Amino acid sequence: MTKPNTAHIQLLQARLLDEQREIEKRFSENDHYGLANSLRDTTGELSTIDNHPGDVATELYEREKDVALHEQEELHLNRIEAALTAIADGTYGICKTCNEPIPLERLDAVPDTLYCIEHAPRQHLSLRRPVEELFLEPPFGRTSMDEHDSYNGFDGEDAWQIVEQWGNADSPATSENRDVADYEHVGIEAFENDGFVESIESFLATDITGRHVSVIRNREYKNYLESDEGDHGLEADLEDQHL
Repeated sequence: MTKPNTAHIQLLQARLLDEQREIEKRFSENDHYGLANSLRDTTGELSTIDNHPGDVATELYEREKDVALHEQEELHLNRIEAALTAIADGTYGICKTCNEPIPLERLDAVPDTLYCIEHAPRQHLSLRRPVEELFLEPPFGRTSMDEHDSYNGFDGEDAWQIVEQWGNADSPATSENRDVADYEHVGIEAFENDGFVESIESFLATDITGRHVSVIRNREYKNYLESDEGDHGLEADLEDQHL
């Protein structure tokens, strides 16, 4: 481990001052990443609430990015100022936690650090998560009722399936349905019964009196026959009634 001497510290101080001037110059030239002006001024709109929220989506994304960049630069600037203060009072190069010398190699790589690598605060990953994630578990959030066996009504998953029928970015190759062969079955649980519980309910129909039964030869009807379900002795009678 190489300990920094006076000459090393002077070189590191010069680097810190150069970085400080560079950040302050960027803040001055770009008006603190454009945050000196309101979003209304940058978009040219009297109000950011237009006919459709998507009208200002790009500007909102850029503003969020500018805020993140500005916060990162401010953090860097604060670390530089703290390092320069440590140089001025003679504590630079000494870890604030363990009071052991910080290797020159580390100071050369991160000149604004005040900690040795073992006690660097940023090495600890934050476990904090966005509060919105509390509403995303289980999938489809609080409106998902799949875990409740007694519930068979309309829930959040059903709402998404209706919207998904109009298209999404998936293809048969990326669908969660492993046996899908066409775009009609790309969506979530696309093969589940829609509007009926048992397959037979989807192709047997009666009139208003309930006495005249007919068979609707749809896909479920064909699957029903191919899977060898039901009482085959009734099939002829049902077909005669349908004819």
